[in-house]
Amino acid sequence: MRCPLLLVPALSASTWAAPAFPKFTAALAPNVQAISDYFNILATKVQENRAAGSAPICDLSKLSLPIEAEPLGQPTPGLYLKHVAIGRGTQNYTCDLSNSTAVPQAFGALATLYNASCVTSAFPDVSAMLTRASLHFDVADNDALQRLAPADLPVSGIHYFTDGTTPFFGLDTPQWHLGEGTFGKNASTAAPLTAAKGKKGEAAVPWLRLAAKGTNTGGLQEVYRLETVGGSAPATCKGMPASFEIQYSTQYWFYASS
Repeated sequence: MRCPLLLVPALSASTWAAPAFPKFTAALAPNVQAISDYFNILATKVQENRAAGSAPICDLSKLSLPIEAEPLGQPTPGLYLKHVAIGRGTQNYTCDLSNSTAVPQAFGALATLYNASCVTSAFPDVSAMLTRASLHFDVADNDALQRLAPADLPVSGIHYFTDGTTPFFGLDTPQWHLGEGTFGKNASTAAPLTAAKGKKGEAAVPWLRLAAKGTNTGGLQEVYRLETVGGSAPATCKGMPASFEIQYSTQYWFYASS
């Protein structure tokens, strides 16, 4: 399967036009490095594929988990990698304002998922850079037509929590019907020391392995949260409101049995 032009516009063999750069604003100035890194590596891949004279191939079976994910363990035998999405949204927290020594408590997350299967399978390094760069572009709330800058990735689903500990992933959209369901944490490991920080210097949230809690559709059995950027709460509740959000981006790898 060849990468669709929509997913990897600058890497398609059908056109070698330069990628469309996003509108630059003063708000992006502090984050120029992440954005610059993405476009630099993208330009390198364009040149490499122009020289090769062929489009990259979209084949998720060739992908392996990053070595940094080793503490999470390998996917259960018999499962296959069905989808890779970049998640862009917020990690949510609460604070007990009646307790002067309170620390923030995690209270779920909310994110839009964007189809990154082809770009990740063909160019994992580009996908990692894109995950970092995407944090610095705002995503419109509840806009099903919104695409993820700076690569114009289309929406492939949504992620939220049904209660304080149960994440839900929905991958059924008008364009794709990949399944949905609830999951529970199976394993966790700290993000690598090299993980990118958030918009205000927040540390990257941990990498996770999630396992299906119920009967999910589409055969979805396991989800890995990798390449996290930002999302962590401050160490204390000092100066924080009763509830707040921290922006984050990440990759979600979905493994299925069918």
